[in-house]
Amino acid sequence: MATHPRPEYECGDPWIDDGNVVLLVDQSNIAFKVHRGILARQSDIFDDMFQLPPPAAEDDLETIDGCQVVRMYDLPVDLSALIKTLYDGAEFQNRNALDFCHVAGILRLSTKYFIEHLRLKAVRFLTETWSCTLKGHDKMLELALQSPTVDGLSYPYVHPLHVLNLARETDVEILVPSALYFLSFYPLSDILRADHPKLKIDHPSRPSSELSPRDVQAYTLMFQHRIDLIMDFVRRVVGQRASSEGCQNDQGLCSKAFSRVSTTLSRAWLIRTGALHFMMQAVDELFNDSTICTVCRRAFRNDVYKERKKFWDGLPGVVGLPTWQNLETRDLESGALGSSRTKKPSRKVVGRSWWRIG
Repeated sequence: MATHPRPEYECGDPWIDDGNVVLLVDQSNIAFKVHRGILARQSDIFDDMFQLPPPAAEDDLETIDGCQVVRMYDLPVDLSALIKTLYDGAEFQNRNALDFCHVAGILRLSTKYFIEHLRLKAVRFLTETWSCTLKGHDKMLELALQSPTVDGLSYPYVHPLHVLNLARETDVEILVPSALYFLSFYPLSDILRADHPKLKIDHPSRPSSELSPRDVQAYTLMFQHRIDLIMDFVRRVVGQRASSEGCQNDQGLCSKAFSRVSTTLSRAWLIRTGALHFMMQAVDELFNDSTICTVCRRAFRNDVYKERKKFWDGLPGVVGLPTWQNLETRDLESGALGSSRTKKPSRKVVGRSWWRIG
């Protein structure tokens, strides 16, 4: 068998001395020497790739360090992170924007190479911040209000547009409602300028900083829905509120107080106000208002909790997605990757595009 001249390459991390295959990233020529058995055990794609011989038109076999070369077309930083994670296990953190880029790279390639357990771990980690539950949303917001800035960026250190574009790229719908909700805090003109510091972080794994035409509509729907909720809350839930049964004040006194508070709230919110947080701020404000009796304050608090839950439960439907429960089944349960719209390549496929993973 003829052999090609040894390709030019630079040793990447990891480079395992007793490895038996070299993954060579095309164009950058960064190479990773690894064990084919380790990768094949974790991914059917790698398993199929290593079992198939090169096409007949490519009899000449490239080698590096005595090992077969397989050319790859991924970002070197993503491929490096994936390989190290497959060897050492996944450890995701949220200390800064670069931590998000690391998770993004892992999610991207675990999706591409059908490594389900790793994809699930990445998705579940991201939902700890970009939550599918109201409790998780409130926890994230509390951290955002309390955490110090890192490298000039506030918690959670990543722009919701990057989360949205990563979700679209990897077909993770459960991240979309929360990402769009927080994205709706930003005026469209600011998003289109793409000059927010969080959108300008410099990392190869950073998702796109552009709002796709598809998501312009989704953003608009979420933006309008959030504004409608705030206005309805101020006018109906607070302003038109009658005294509760068992009211301890003189007739009509509490309802007049609610009307007065409604007027104050109508001047307090801004175009970037978060509806869910605004509602809780109103509860805190009214709970310390001695002109409203205890019975009416408690009844108001309970009604606000119900309004917040109703809003949260309906959030996916605003942008045409199924319920949170269906999204959890789709993206957070084992087997979700196998039921994705993207089907795994057949073992019968042989050809350049299959041998040289792109």
